[in-house]
Formats: sequence, C-alpha cells, structure tokens
Amino acid sequence: MRQLYYACGEGRPRIYDQGLSAFVFGTDDPRLAYVSVVLPPPAAAAQLARAALDKALVLALLGPRYSADAYAWSVEYQNCNQWLAELLAGAWGTIELDGDARAQAQGWLGAEHYQPTTFRLGWRPLAWAGTMIPWLHTDDHPAADRDALRYRVSMPASIEAFVHGLWPQAQRIEFCHDATQVVVHRGWDAIAPGCRPAPGDRVLPFD
Repeated sequence: MRQLYYACGEGRPRIYDQGLSAFVFGTDDPRLAYVSVVLPPPAAAAQLARAALDKALVLALLGPRYSADAYAWSVEYQNCNQWLAELLAGAWGTIELDGDARAQAQGWLGAEHYQPTTFRLGWRPLAWAGTMIPWLHTDDHPAADRDALRYRVSMPASIEAFVHGLWPQAQRIEFCHDATQVVVHRGWDAIAPGCRPAPGDRVLPFD
C-alpha cells in the first residue's frame, strides 16, 4: 500500500510502502476495524496504478509540510487523503511536472467538481485547542471559514464520492471485523456501526 504518512520524529511527511496485512491491522483498535476498497473501471484503474508507481509524479505531488486538517484547496500543507486526491488528478488529468504539480492537480479536481468533507466545530475553544497540536494548522483555511469554524478537508468519504461521481460503474467493497467475524459489504452505503451485517452481506466467522 503506497501512502503518505507523517514521520513524527522528523516532523515531515514521507511516502511509505507498507504490506497489506500491516496496513489493514494498523488500526487504533485491533478488535474492531473497517476498511473500504473502491474499484474504478479497468482502464481508469490501470491509469491509477501507473501513476502510483511513477516516482517522479508521486514525489512532485508530495507537499513538504503536513497538517491533518489541511485545506483541500491550498498547497501550504497536505494530509494523506489530500495527497491521494491529487494523485487521482495526476492519473486521470494532465500534470506537467515542470510546473506546480499540486496546483495543477487541485485545478483539475475543482474542474471535475471534487467536494472535500466539511467539518463544523460548533464550539470555538476546540479551534483554540487545535493550535496546541503540532500536526494541526488552520492558517491555510480562508478567513471566512475560520470565522465560521468550518474546515474543508480531504477525507476518505469525499474521495469515494468523487470517484463514484466520475465513474458511476465503480464498485465499493467494505470489510469490517470484530472479535468473532468478518463482514463483507458491497455498495456505497456504509456497514452498520459495531460491524453488524445487513441482509445480503457476507459473514465469515472466525474459527
């Protein structure tokens, strides 16, 4: 799994290739975990695979400063989901590596109607508390958004929705496990909280 991660000891983001099993089980709670997989149509998937293995493109789209709540339309900071969204632009759009690759990628995303996830804090002390966390920044967000305690950030749900809008024939598969079973769910709605299967879901009990 090729991904952006924040190297805390170095204080900088890096691209990291991780084995699938370690990626899947690297969750906060190993007793309950969810993973969703989006499968674009074959031609689009092949383009994305080539882009993900293009070292020059991958590094051109890597921002030097990390922020978990990076504004989706700024190149000041970047989070892991934003790097992925911009990689989709590198795969399915046109990026000139001798220019500002990230700005080009964001331009393509905007032209294709990408919508980042909007967070609304609702309580101003939460915004002040965020300034004490070294991997959170708000100075890249528009002043009007900061005043409204509104933050537009690239997140998995916004990327899934974007891919679904671009490629209606794309498929989504979600997996979850608890202490007793794995549930496999197909479709664009989420598995129920607590890893509870719905009619039509596949259930694989642990032996």
